Amino acid sequence: MKKAFLKKLLIAFSALALLVYGTIYACADGDWGWSFDSNFTPETFVDKSYSPLFLSTDVFYGIGFDTDHRTRFNSENIKDWSTYLEGKIDEKDLTFFLTDSSSTDVADLVVYFKKGKTTKWTEKWNKKFNLNDNKIKNFLMFLNDAQTVETYSTQQFDSWNYDETVKPEVLSDSNWIKLLVKKYSDTKDPFLKNRYWFLIVKANFYSDKPANGITFFNQTEKSAPKNTLYYRALAYVAGIEYKQKHYAKSNFLYSQVFDKCPTMRVVSAYCFHPQEQKDWKQSLAMAKTDDEKAALWAIQGYYNDEERAIAEIYKLQPKSQHLDYLLTRLINNQENKIDQSFKDKTVLENKKRTKDSIQKSTINLVTKIAESDKTSKPYLWNVAAGYLETLNGNFKQADKNFIEAENKMPKTPLAIDQVRLLRFVNNLSKIDQLNPENEKTLLADLSWLYFELPKNAVENFRYENASAWSKNYLAALYRSQKNTVMTEIFNHESNFYDNEKQLLNMKAFLSKANKTELEKIGASTYEIKLADINYFQAVKATFDNKIPEAIAFMKQSDKLQNTVFYGNPFLGNIKDCHDCDHQAAQKKKYTMLDFLTIIQKMQSDIAKKVDVYNNSLLLGHAFYNITHFGNGRLFYEGNIAGSGSTPDFFRDPIRDMITNCSLAKAYYEKAFSAAKNSEQRAKTQYMMAKCERNDYYNKKYYSLNLSTWDIQDDQTNFIAWQGFQNIKANYSKTKYYKEIINECGYFKTYVQK
Repeated sequence: MKKAFLKKLLIAFSALALLVYGTIYACADGDWGWSFDSNFTPETFVDKSYSPLFLSTDVFYGIGFDTDHRTRFNSENIKDWSTYLEGKIDEKDLTFFLTDSSSTDVADLVVYFKKGKTTKWTEKWNKKFNLNDNKIKNFLMFLNDAQTVETYSTQQFDSWNYDETVKPEVLSDSNWIKLLVKKYSDTKDPFLKNRYWFLIVKANFYSDKPANGITFFNQTEKSAPKNTLYYRALAYVAGIEYKQKHYAKSNFLYSQVFDKCPTMRVVSAYCFHPQEQKDWKQSLAMAKTDDEKAALWAIQGYYNDEERAIAEIYKLQPKSQHLDYLLTRLINNQENKIDQSFKDKTVLENKKRTKDSIQKSTINLVTKIAESDKTSKPYLWNVAAGYLETLNGNFKQADKNFIEAENKMPKTPLAIDQVRLLRFVNNLSKIDQLNPENEKTLLADLSWLYFELPKNAVENFRYENASAWSKNYLAALYRSQKNTVMTEIFNHESNFYDNEKQLLNMKAFLSKANKTELEKIGASTYEIKLADINYFQAVKATFDNKIPEAIAFMKQSDKLQNTVFYGNPFLGNIKDCHDCDHQAAQKKKYTMLDFLTIIQKMQSDIAKKVDVYNNSLLLGHAFYNITHFGNGRLFYEGNIAGSGSTPDFFRDPIRDMITNCSLAKAYYEKAFSAAKNSEQRAKTQYMMAKCERNDYYNKKYYSLNLSTWDIQDDQTNFIAWQGFQNIKANYSKTKYYKEIINECGYFKTYVQK
């Protein structure tokens, strides 16, 4: 079965390309999502070299693509050469030669060594170090050879281009490679000899006769020290075997690199590439020692079945470090199967669903290994076993596992926080019904989780999932106890405040002074504050034209009452362009409270028959502008009503409220009745026509929740609303009529038709 072991999505080009292609940049910024989906932090106890192999939705955990191909060994290389040169070249200059664009300088210096020819470059460097020093000469001569190979190893090409006719240039000068072999043979210096040995293998990999690299490696490997260069060379040999379609041998060699060279774990894991199941079996047959077998299972477990890989490695080497990273993947995979949303489930129903989602074989295996106490990090296995027992509903056993782990684990901040978090999850999971006694067991951890950690969390610590889960859990407990307010406190529902009774109950709760400690925690984390509720009530009262009530609520909305409109809310233009109104010069800025106070004054004047036309017209503009169609949308937006650029963003009661222009139209009608001339009547008729237009679109589109595509496909473009008919029939001689024609293309087209 083709690629039977590759459940992970890999880039669609050959594994050997990893050693060839230039830098590829990740499309995503790490694995932020895992912080919100998991309680089990793999970084707690696992060696950093494994971190890219932690469970991830990306190619590699935390980094996306591996982009360190050119820089992975820079620090080690600089350190090694610095030791060899005994400080004769300072670190800054050494770094330039080894990692920067130094090929021109190096080429000139080589000419100097061979012909004695001086240039500005040789004069420059001769002032910094002694060019006649033998070690410096050896370094620069070697570097010249290494840079020749780099012209092939660092070629840039489009790794997403699947045109196999586009191939990188290869090193075809076999005589030059033979010269490298001669330098290797002639060199007595062990350090240089090791460098040339590696360079020959690398050069052959990028040559037109890569198989020569395997021959050279096999003939000389026994004399080569088993250092980083050895395993880098072994990775090239594995790549050559892959080129020759010797997949089993290639994968076996990559597993050895994975096992022995932590720096190259991400490379060897990526390149490990069984094509068929027989390749895997053949690779396994090549393994003669327990180390070799464990290494194969360790890299195989990354792609396929962590549980099987753990069981096999444990039988071979209980203290293998590979077990640790595989365990974290196993636990994180189990977490992925859990639906923690509750979704109207009771606590008991949710516990059963969680328990049923955990594989019993996983619990049995992890528990067995934890109890054996044979691993290199038994505390990690006790933590994992305890967490699985929590998910399995065996809370007493989980407590025992956590105690065992705490007695043995290193007391790092991350380890301490990890165990505390899982203990909290276990303790909360024990509770099926809240009472004053068991509430006390949660208070310290809830405060830590909700208030302390967001301000000062240990790096990499995954606590966000537990925070969200605990709120859902508490909400479910309160729901079962018919406590609607506390259910909402821990699990906000957007439509909660559409129920007047619930709104008043929440106001009473937030206002009361004698809250319990758990109620205080809940109120502090709740995203809706008392000021938000009062503001929401003020908005609703305004749309209901209950202005005195609206003012009273607005005055209780703290700083929200001082929010300033972007544009003049009493402005009434021919075109609805809220951005234009926002950018227009304003002599006076209006706060929300100013707005309501002025409305109240205008309504009072109308009641007294004072300037009825102007006051009615301005009130029409005011109530129009606070709808979705006006320039004052800011008025209704908030933590309860929500926000959005179209009515579709809002739940039904809010959408109905903000798209209703009937109140504005009523004041325009009042203004029409009080108008003293045709200009005034034309203006009010046009404003009424705008309200009619909006009402038409409300009924045709917004109230039906039609998509943008449905709206665009509609063929109806022009409607003769009553206001338009009245203007055309009765006020075509007015100045305002001409203004409408100039500014409103819709009306102009209607008139022409």
